[in-house]
Amino acid sequence: MDALARWRILRLHIEDAIPLTTLARDTGVGLQTLHRWKKNYLAGGIDSLRPVTRTDQGQRRTSPELVSFIEGLALTRPRPSIAVMQRLARAEGERTGVVPPSYSTVRSIVQSLDPALVTLALEGPASYRDKHELVFRRRAERPNTTWQADHTELDILIRGATGKPERPWLTVILDDYSRAICGYTVFTGAPSAMNTALALRQAIWRKSDPTWSMCGLPDVLHVDHGSDFTSHHLEYTAVALKVRLIYSTVGRPQGRGKIERFFGTVNTELLAQLPGHLTSGTRHPDPRLTLPELDHAIHEFIATYNERPHRELGMSPKTAWIADGWLPRMPDSLDQLDGLLLTVPKNRVVQRDGIHFQGQRYLAPTLAPFVGRSITIRYDPRDLSEVRVYDHDTFICVAVDEAHPNERLSLRDIEAARRARRRALRKDINDRIPRTAAREEPRNDAPPARRVKLRTYEEDGS
Repeated sequence: MDALARWRILRLHIEDAIPLTTLARDTGVGLQTLHRWKKNYLAGGIDSLRPVTRTDQGQRRTSPELVSFIEGLALTRPRPSIAVMQRLARAEGERTGVVPPSYSTVRSIVQSLDPALVTLALEGPASYRDKHELVFRRRAERPNTTWQADHTELDILIRGATGKPERPWLTVILDDYSRAICGYTVFTGAPSAMNTALALRQAIWRKSDPTWSMCGLPDVLHVDHGSDFTSHHLEYTAVALKVRLIYSTVGRPQGRGKIERFFGTVNTELLAQLPGHLTSGTRHPDPRLTLPELDHAIHEFIATYNERPHRELGMSPKTAWIADGWLPRMPDSLDQLDGLLLTVPKNRVVQRDGIHFQGQRYLAPTLAPFVGRSITIRYDPRDLSEVRVYDHDTFICVAVDEAHPNERLSLRDIEAARRARRRALRKDINDRIPRTAAREEPRNDAPPARRVKLRTYEEDGS
C-alpha cells in the first residue's frame, strides 16, 4: 500500500473525525497500524506514510553456516524429507548455539537451490545433460548431405502370419536438410541388418512412384549403436558406396531428435486412427490389419507427409529436397546396389529343372551353362518371386519362380503356409488313426485283454 492509499484511509479520521476504531473495523487495517500512521503523518506529513523497505528484505536471517548445512542435506542422495532436514538442522543449531530454522525456512532454502545443481547431484550427469545442457541444433547444408536411420516399435497390434497378434517395427531413412522421408520398411520381429538394408535400398534407388522423388546416395549416414547398424555388412556397404557412417554417442539421443519427432507424428496422426492402436487405457486391442495393409497405410502417410508444409522449414520436405534442381549421386546400377544390400546369400547347386529354394523352383535361360555347378543366390525376404544369381560375386541373371510368376510372395508367407500345411497333415493323421483302430476286428487267437491293476505303494497301506 503506497502513501496516497494510506492517506485516503487516514483522511477520514483527520478531516472527518471518524474514530480510528471505526476505521479499523471497516477497512481491515489494524488499530495499532492506524495509530502509527497518524503519528507519522502529524510528525512528517504525507511523505512519512511511504512504506519503509527493510534493509534485510529478501535475505534469510538464518546463519550462513546453517544454510550451507541444509543445502548439503538437500544435495545428498537419497535426499531426506523436509521434516527430517528440519530436525537435523534444529539439532545442528542447538549444537552450535544458533537459532534453529522453522519448517518453512528449510523448505524455502531447499526450493531456492539451482535445479541444474539438484539434477546433477541427485540424478547424475546423464540426466543433467538431457535436461539442462545446452544443445546445438545442426542442420545439413544441402539435401543428401546427411541421412538419419533409426527404428521404433510401433504402438499398434497387427495380425501376424500365424494369425496371432504381433507388434511391428518401423525403420525410417530421413534426410536431415529437408526432413523428407527417403525410405522405410515395416516388419515384425527384432530389428536386423536386413531390415536396415531394405530401407536403404528403397531410399537410395529411384521409386516406382513418380511423386516420391527422393533418391541418391548420402554423404553421411547417421545411425545409433544397435547391432544391426554396427554390422560388418553395413560397414562394408558404406565403404563400397562411399558413404561415411557416423554413430551417435552411446546414451545420448539428442542427435536423433528429428527422426524421433517423425516417429511421434506417425503415432499420433496415423496409428491413432487405425484399428489395433495401443493406448494407455487399452491393453489388448483387437488387431485387424495385416503387415501388408499396415505397410500400405504408412506408405500413404509418408506420401502426404513429404508433400505438406513443414512448420520449421516453411515449405514441404519434398520442395526443400528438390531445391533449385540438382542431380543426386547414384550407384552404378541397381544390380550393384542389390549385390551390396540384399545380403541374404545362399549357396545352391543348379539342378536340371532350375534352382530349388524355400520350396520354390527358379528358372532363367542364362542358367543353362551352370547346371551342376554351385552358385550364390541373393533374395529380398519381402519378395520371393525372384532371386538374383551370382557366380563368384559376378552377377549372372535374375531367376523367376515360374509357379507364381505374377504373385509376390514373402518369406514369412511361405513359412506360414508351411506351418499351416503341417497342422493340416497332423489333424488328418489324428482323424485317421481312431477310424483305422475302430475298423480292426479282434483276432480269434488273440488272448483276452488283461485287466490293468492300479499300482500301490507301501505308503498307501495294504
